[in-house]
Amino acid sequence: MTKEMRAIEISAPGGPEVLKPVQRPRPDPAHGQVVIKVAWAGVNRPDALQRAGLYNPPPTASDLPGLEASGTIVALGSGVSGWKVGDQVTALLPGGGYAEYVATPAAHCLPVPEGMGLKEAACLPETFFTVWSNVFVRGGLKGGERILVHGGSSGIGTTAIQLAHHFGARVFVTAGSDEKCQACRDLGAEVAVNYRDADFVEVMKEQGGADVILDMVGGPYIQRNLNALADDGRLVQIAFLQGPKVELNMAQLMMRRLTMTGSTLRPQSDLAKARIAQDLSEAVWPLLAAGRIGPVMDSDFPLDKAADAHARMESSGHIGKIVLEVAGG
Repeated sequence: MTKEMRAIEISAPGGPEVLKPVQRPRPDPAHGQVVIKVAWAGVNRPDALQRAGLYNPPPTASDLPGLEASGTIVALGSGVSGWKVGDQVTALLPGGGYAEYVATPAAHCLPVPEGMGLKEAACLPETFFTVWSNVFVRGGLKGGERILVHGGSSGIGTTAIQLAHHFGARVFVTAGSDEKCQACRDLGAEVAVNYRDADFVEVMKEQGGADVILDMVGGPYIQRNLNALADDGRLVQIAFLQGPKVELNMAQLMMRRLTMTGSTLRPQSDLAKARIAQDLSEAVWPLLAAGRIGPVMDSDFPLDKAADAHARMESSGHIGKIVLEVAGG
């Protein structure tokens, strides 16, 4: 391995144009870590927030963007077991995915599902970790319940639709075009609401309300989400694209026994993320290997065109995941 690597850094807070190719020292593995030669890296909303100066990485994480990648293990830190040099993996990262090499805890790696390529595998960790921990652990979604997923055509949304549908829930989504709504129905959504033409609150009330709502919009959606919940319903917040500060009628929480919860993945402890990885290994990875669910791919860009990938994501025209080709394969 060379001591230097290609990478994309955030030269200053700003728009996609601040993403610049650079040369950086190749990372070495710390205790419990592996170093991965990156084949493909996923592009996610938190990357854009970090680029804009709105989502700082944890103190111990790389300042380079990139929260998921696939590739081949090329080095093992002390204390690592269960992996060997040469294993192909997909991994949740603390940062640093927009580079030729990245270090991450070994416990946050999962094998590339049988029959799946590295390109598709790079799309798995960020969305599957997020959906599993928020929809099924925090939200407690059960078979037969109704779930409303906002942003149904996003990477998070397409993952949530498939998992919820597979485990027997009735899936309702919102999306911003008829094309996106049809894509959501094709994945298993029972009803897809074009939010430009219809009110999701009224749609859910006609169905008896949502038992779980997965929301990344925030802002004015928060009160509307509470209105759309069934009694004993759970609102799970994972982002605030329209702002975190609103005025709410909190009496509904008591009168209708509602629950509001949420989380962000990156600041959680290594142990918490390792537990999610173990859950996914047992409950979800066999479904991926069997082809019963899978990532929905939108587009791919070379590593040095990361700015174009961010522009594509922020246009909100994409359906599914966007990835960067680092070494391919």
